[in-house]
Amino acid sequence: MGLLERLRKEWFILGIVLVIAVARLEPGVGVKGGPLKPEITITYIAVSAIFFNSGLSLKTEELTSALMHVKLHLFVQIFTLVFFPTAIWVFLQLLSITPINEWLLKGLQTVGCMPPPVSSAVILTKAVGGNEAAAIFNSAFGSFLGIVITPLLLLLFLGSSSSVPFTSIFSQLFMTVVVPLIIGQIVRRYIKDWLERKKPPFGAISSCVLLMIIYTTFCDTFANPNIDLDKFSLIIIVFIIFSVQMSFMFLTFLFSTRNNSTFTPADTVAIIFCSTHKSLTLAFFARVPQQKYFGHLYFKDSCSFSPAINMK
Repeated sequence: MGLLERLRKEWFILGIVLVIAVARLEPGVGVKGGPLKPEITITYIAVSAIFFNSGLSLKTEELTSALMHVKLHLFVQIFTLVFFPTAIWVFLQLLSITPINEWLLKGLQTVGCMPPPVSSAVILTKAVGGNEAAAIFNSAFGSFLGIVITPLLLLLFLGSSSSVPFTSIFSQLFMTVVVPLIIGQIVRRYIKDWLERKKPPFGAISSCVLLMIIYTTFCDTFANPNIDLDKFSLIIIVFIIFSVQMSFMFLTFLFSTRNNSTFTPADTVAIIFCSTHKSLTLAFFARVPQQKYFGHLYFKDSCSFSPAINMK
């Protein structure tokens, strides 16, 4: 395989490196309130585009079949909203005796209590040929569940109360996830033959949207001058996030591929991405001390431990 062909095949990875580098050079462009207005273009337009894109590309039968896959949905929701935060709590009890900044540990626990991400799990599942319809359902359903369950988890594990604007988050999820998906399905009915004949690059379109999200994420990160953390704690936390992410992905892979499992390989892909990734959609409403750390420890809607902030 030639170098050019290899670069073309790995364009998404190169794109991630490029957008991070651009964000580092001029973070003010993509920061919240900046020229790109990510609080509008990403929070509403980009997320809506992802689910409209999914509505266009998915057959109605696939969505219907995904809705009936109860075993998969139970696995994802129990893992992400029960096992995940509990395992993190146990792990952090051990880390509490170390010199790691305690607010970083609280940030990890807060993220562990978050629901699945809204859009990144869908994009990544689609990119590798997984069960996109199942990823869509679990991303949306998990986010709706998180409105109620996440504050309870925070109270249980951190002893901190939280206030979540239920109506505004519910309506935002509905308008940026459910409505675009339905519109995409309606439009598909009228241009179905054209779609099957032309085969538009739906996967590439979604990946480009994800690059936009990553770009604005790092713009926010690099533009913040108030991150006052010692290098030891920061390096250790990055290592912990990576280790936890890989361990949980491997664990979900083992569970979903065991001999008596009824999950298909496509189901396994959706399970891995939906179960082990986290959304910070609700994190800004969690009234936890030193919350300033939470939004800068994790990438919004990326492949990391906690993908999304502000519905991205």
